[in-house]
Amino acid sequence: MPSMAQKTFVSRISMNSVLFIFSGLPGSGKSVLAKEIAIRTKSVYSRIDTIEQGIRDLCNYNVQGEGYRLSYRIAKENLMIGNSVVSDSCNPWKLTRQEWENVAIESNAQYINIEVKCSDKNEHKRRIETRKCEIEGLILPTWEEVEKRKIEVWSEEHIEIDTANKTKDESINELIDLLRKRDLGI
Repeated sequence: MPSMAQKTFVSRISMNSVLFIFSGLPGSGKSVLAKEIAIRTKSVYSRIDTIEQGIRDLCNYNVQGEGYRLSYRIAKENLMIGNSVVSDSCNPWKLTRQEWENVAIESNAQYINIEVKCSDKNEHKRRIETRKCEIEGLILPTWEEVEKRKIEVWSEEHIEIDTANKTKDESINELIDLLRKRDLGI
């Protein structure tokens, strides 16, 4: 059983960690930005698509919400030992956004919600139709499937970034400026 001093020490360690909760439709630029933030902040990078495809491949299992639940556990463990974590997922529901926030709160870590959009429909469609899959075995959604996806309206405080008609560098610099204003140690 940990002593009070050990518990306090762990709390101080994890309080320095940040959970960056990325959300957005496929093709919005979310993974590009999430990876860059992970690199620049030396954070653990956790992509739901990778975890879910791993479960499918290794367990021959039809994944529903298991990828999110496994990701929560991995993120919490890292936050508790002082690692910041970048979560990369569509995260379209209020429920999953709240669950991510709870992971940070239970870990005594800071968190920030980041919604990534591509407001130019033609550019978004082009991205979906021309992108290459980075995850072996993953079947990417079609443009028609992406258009049908719904994202619940945000009530949570969050940063919103629109990647339409911007270069990767322009988008990442804008995001870093917005994150610095939140005083997250970036």
